[in-house]
Amino acid sequence: MAFHSLHNTFNPSTSLSGGWGAFTCLFRRLFLLSLLTCHFSLVSSQTSLRDSLSILSAQLDQRPDDVELRLRKAAINMQLSQFDYARHEYDIILNSHPNNLAALFYRAYANERTRRHAYARQDYQRLLAIVPAHFEARLGLALLCQQDKRYTEAMDHLNMLCQQHPDSAIAFAARAGAEADRGYIELAIHDYSKAIQLQPENTDYLLSRADLYIRQRDYQHARSDLQQLTHLGIPRPALEDFYKRLKK
Repeated sequence: MAFHSLHNTFNPSTSLSGGWGAFTCLFRRLFLLSLLTCHFSLVSSQTSLRDSLSILSAQLDQRPDDVELRLRKAAINMQLSQFDYARHEYDIILNSHPNNLAALFYRAYANERTRRHAYARQDYQRLLAIVPAHFEARLGLALLCQQDKRYTEAMDHLNMLCQQHPDSAIAFAARAGAEADRGYIELAIHDYSKAIQLQPENTDYLLSRADLYIRQRDYQHARSDLQQLTHLGIPRPALEDFYKRLKK
C-alpha cells in the first residue's frame, strides 16, 4: 500500500503553494492511486465502474466470506465516492478479520471523507499499533490532526514520519506544508529543500518553495526556482502570477 514514491503531476492551480490545505489535495490524489494499485485496475468511466460493481455484488452473494472480493467492491465504492457503502464493506471485513491492514486504512479514509473524524482517528491508531512505521496511516493521522486543529499532535506525527522514512520526499514536504500553514517559513523552506534534494524533478515542491521565498522577499532564490521549473518543462505563462509577485 505504499504510494509515497509516486510521481507528481504539475498544475499551478492545485499545487502545494507552500501550505497544508493544498497538500490535502495531493494526499487524496495519491490515495486514489494507491487504491487503484492495490485493489482494482483503472476503469475508464463511471458506467464501467457501476457495471463492475454489479458483477462483484453478484459474486459476493455467492461468496460472502471472500475478503479480496469485498475489498475490490469497496474500492469501486470509494472511486464512486460512495463512502458509506465502502465503509459498510470494511466493517464486514474487520468484524471477522480485525487486523486487516487494508480495511483499517481505507475505512479510516472513508470515515475522514464523511467527517467521522473520531472513528477515522481510531482506525489510524489501531493500524499504527500493529505497524508503527506504516507510512500512509501516519500521514493520514497527521492530516486528520491538522484538520482538527490539533497542531502539536500533527507535528509530532510528521516529525516521526520524517524520522521513520528519512528517504521520503513526501514526508518532508508534508511537514513543510504544516510548517508553512503555521507561519514557520524558514523551517518550511528547509524541509522543502530536503524534499527537493530527494526528488529534484518534483515541480510541486519547487513551486511551493518559490512561493515561500517570495513571501520572505527572497526574490533571487524564488527566481532561481521558477527558472528551474521552466527548465523542467513548465511553460513560462503558467508561472506568470509568480513572476508578477517578483516585481512588486
